[in-house]
Amino acid sequence: AWSGFFIAFFIWFAIAPLLSEIRDDLGITKKEVWTSSIVGVGGTIFMRFLLGPFCDKFGARILFMAVLCCASVPTACTGLVQTATGLAILRLFIGIAGGTFVMCQYWSSRMFTKEVVGTANALCGGWGNLGGGVTQLVMGSALFPLFKVIFDGDSEMAWRTVCIIPACLAFIHGICLYLYSDDAPKGNYSELKKHGNMPEVSAAASFRSGAINFNTWVLFLQYGCCFGVELTMNNAAALYFKDEFGQSTESAAAIASIFGWMNLFARGLGGYFSDMASARIGMRGRLWVQTILLAIEGALVLVFANSNTLAGAICIMIVFSAFVQAAEGSSYGIVPYVDPSNTGSVAGIVGAGGNSGAVGFGMGFRQLDYKQAFMIMGFTILGSSFLTVLINIKGHSALFWGKDDIVDEKKAGGVIAVPEQNEEDAADVNA
Repeated sequence: AWSGFFIAFFIWFAIAPLLSEIRDDLGITKKEVWTSSIVGVGGTIFMRFLLGPFCDKFGARILFMAVLCCASVPTACTGLVQTATGLAILRLFIGIAGGTFVMCQYWSSRMFTKEVVGTANALCGGWGNLGGGVTQLVMGSALFPLFKVIFDGDSEMAWRTVCIIPACLAFIHGICLYLYSDDAPKGNYSELKKHGNMPEVSAAASFRSGAINFNTWVLFLQYGCCFGVELTMNNAAALYFKDEFGQSTESAAAIASIFGWMNLFARGLGGYFSDMASARIGMRGRLWVQTILLAIEGALVLVFANSNTLAGAICIMIVFSAFVQAAEGSSYGIVPYVDPSNTGSVAGIVGAGGNSGAVGFGMGFRQLDYKQAFMIMGFTILGSSFLTVLINIKGHSALFWGKDDIVDEKKAGGVIAVPEQNEEDAADVNA
């Protein structure tokens, strides 16, 4: 799960460290560059809504293969871009790779018990998100300079050809995931259904159940204020350090990669803290961890916005990145509890919140200067931390009231439940 998402993230943002070169060679404006970035993350919103219920129906393995193979094609076509419109359209289709996050989180939720699902989801998601940092370093600071040497210093030919490498890698990895992995601990969904060990699942009914749950939408907003921030930074960081601090393309990409490298441990820590707090005081512990991480994240973004030196900006970025990713981990420590039988749909909707947040923050960076955009981002995150008080999951305690249902908690000890078919959903089975 994490390796597939890692590759998806790698190709999704392979173009990001090259944007300053593309901007100069195509003669496009800052607004046009940010339009392409917004489109690149915005197009994934629909994919995450769509893939969530289909995970409940088909499992993660087949969908992972399909998305990785499809996204590799536009990635390989990066060199054909000639206009700002072409860049936006290209990034729209590359952006479908971001939908793999839903399969990543659904897959790990199916494989691990709920006592440790926060840590498992966080590690899978974090190591996958790490692809965003690795691609900044590999594409911007390693492969791009190498291809410039190959083409005798021609930077335009370098960025037009270098994306073929991650495209090929993604296609091959997608095929390998399909051939050498399983949908669930007991095997693949097709075999389980064939032998009567798993009921047929309605994608439409699954989505409906996830969408009518109010807790889903609170987490949708909060995830927009952590993963949405990460996506925005993946697009903005290299440009920011080049424009504001006069760094070269290679140096800016190396600095920007630090943000993504924090995923190596930070998101996992968020999930771990969520699990540990849950072990002590139940769901209330998970909710307090979520609130605290978001509040600190928002405060650090405000500090980053007012950093005037390169060293100071880098140091603050490292710390605020850690809290961004820890909040992502704590968010998906809560998700499997919202509606266990429809975890795919809930994960898809909440995941779409991350991309929605990136679209909103991206609009700010498109229209405003960097400091104003970061200030708006910081205050928005701070506001989102208070939304945790609205989360009230059936059978579990809220932030300030209620208590956990011990009987239900024991029943929830296994892996995420498979949706059971009822009479109301029967008509939707083939949806």
